[in-house]
Amino acid sequence: MEQIQINRTDFHQILQAAEMLLGKVEHALAQDEIAKKRMLDITTGKVQGKTEAELHVYLKKRGVRID
Repeated sequence: MEQIQINRTDFHQILQAAEMLLGKVEHALAQDEIAKKRMLDITTGKVQGKTEAELHVYLKKRGVRID
């Protein structure tokens, strides 16, 4: 097998890009687990869920136009 040389800076950039992509893939594949954890947090009272109306009021206060 033939060897190649990659300078340290290029290797670091490649490694960072690979880690970012792997993180995105992991996040995309774990959506069910993320949703289950969020629902568990809401049902156990760890965090309080918001209604759609409450979300609209919050966004309106920050200048977001709701259609």
